[in-house]
Amino acid sequence: MSDPFTTDVIQAALDSAAEEMFEVLRKTAMSPIIYEVLDVGTGITDANGALVSSGAGIPSFVGVLDKSVTAIVARYGEDVAEGDLFVTNDPNYGGVTHLSDIVLAEPVFHEGRRVAWVASIAHWGDVGGKTPGSMPVDVTEIVAEGLRLPMVKLFSKGQANEAVFDIIRTNSRLPDFVTGDLWSQVSAGRRAAALIRGLCARYGADALEAAIVEARKVGEARARAGLAELPEGRFSIEARQDDGAVWQAGIEITKDRFRVDLRDAPIQATGPYNTGRDGALIACQILFKALTDPERFANAGSFAPLEVLTTPGTIFHAGPDAPHGYYFETRLKLVDMLWHCLADAMPGRLPAGSFASVFGTVIAGKHPDTGRRYTMVEPQMGGWGATARRPGLDAMYSTNHGDTFNCPVEIAEARYGFDVLEKTLTDRPERPGEMPGGRGVRIRYGLRGPATLSVGLSHGVEPVWSLGGAGPGGLNSLVVERAGGGNDGFRYASGVPLEAGDVVVIESAHGGAVKLRA
Repeated sequence: MSDPFTTDVIQAALDSAAEEMFEVLRKTAMSPIIYEVLDVGTGITDANGALVSSGAGIPSFVGVLDKSVTAIVARYGEDVAEGDLFVTNDPNYGGVTHLSDIVLAEPVFHEGRRVAWVASIAHWGDVGGKTPGSMPVDVTEIVAEGLRLPMVKLFSKGQANEAVFDIIRTNSRLPDFVTGDLWSQVSAGRRAAALIRGLCARYGADALEAAIVEARKVGEARARAGLAELPEGRFSIEARQDDGAVWQAGIEITKDRFRVDLRDAPIQATGPYNTGRDGALIACQILFKALTDPERFANAGSFAPLEVLTTPGTIFHAGPDAPHGYYFETRLKLVDMLWHCLADAMPGRLPAGSFASVFGTVIAGKHPDTGRRYTMVEPQMGGWGATARRPGLDAMYSTNHGDTFNCPVEIAEARYGFDVLEKTLTDRPERPGEMPGGRGVRIRYGLRGPATLSVGLSHGVEPVWSLGGAGPGGLNSLVVERAGGGNDGFRYASGVPLEAGDVVVIESAHGGAVKLRA
């Protein structure tokens, strides 16, 4: 049994290993969506897949990694050897999100004993499918969305499976970029694995395992302490969506349980607007962590009191053939709805609604100067909600995004085939007696050559919600101003043709306001 000081050192080192994975990705990836936007997540699990520590990046991505590793362990059992490295992107095989997000997971061994896993997830610019950028909206099955990788061994006992590398390269419109991003993730995992083996060499595998167990106990204790501060009761909400559908959810809070009931969700969508049960669980984990213990890294113990109920065949528990391309909007709208539910039930604890959309924008074409193919994949920033004490924050990423950044104008103009004509804050109403929501962002891309556009956004019809009777928040919008005259507006679209001289105008919503008491 290790002493408390050694336990603390090991726990800190595991956190650092996850952070170093993140830094390797940031410094070595080929695609701006990774090295500038930081559309990634890194983490370490125990030998069986339970989350131990996480690096910076997107919280909803970090929530994927333990579920991916658990799925790999369940499928391969004892057929996991030192030097193996697994890759997956399929929601039916531990991928959890959509086909553009690639998970790499590597087991870590010490003296023949599996002691941990290191894992990363990153968004790649193109994995095939019918639309450049691999995010088509006019599909009804996952097989149409792009290349599916069902938990295959990229390396087996240290030997690269060149056939898998060839399959990945051949199925992407950006083979050089995906190859570079793939090796970046490989290198990130190797870095963290080496650090963990070093810990075992210095302190022993038993000490590592003891530190992991102790950290999980601390995570659970903090979660339960935070849960005890929440009001007990049953809370429910109905939320109208842009397509007219009404979603329902219930939350029950007791002394020892935080139960989210999503069983009355709509049946799964025919289009790419679904998420799997693990995706719904991640959405609930984000809310639960924000409420109970927002100050510390998450581990498996952080979510011990959480229970999520779903119904198979619904949008929050989609079946094996369902498309998932725009899962992120469904997952984010779920967080937004649950946030709204508790903001009404716990006045003063949570801010009003945010613009609540990833607002994923994809522009793909050939660079007019180099002739090289490019794909811009860019989440957008928007306004967050106010509280009774302060206005909402301006130009923030969504609640699911964490440590994400916008791509600098200079990088965008160098890498992509358009000019950034404008990037400014939008206006917001200043209504007497209200604390205003944060400002959104207005961006104008001027096309220099032919390209295609894909986009998915929420709150394009239903405005952002406010609190206390304040006026509504704003709306998200995307309009293409045609060089030949006329404007076309889009909420969900893919493969939209663009020509030189067209201008893509993005406006994200301002956040919800709060009515101040007289």
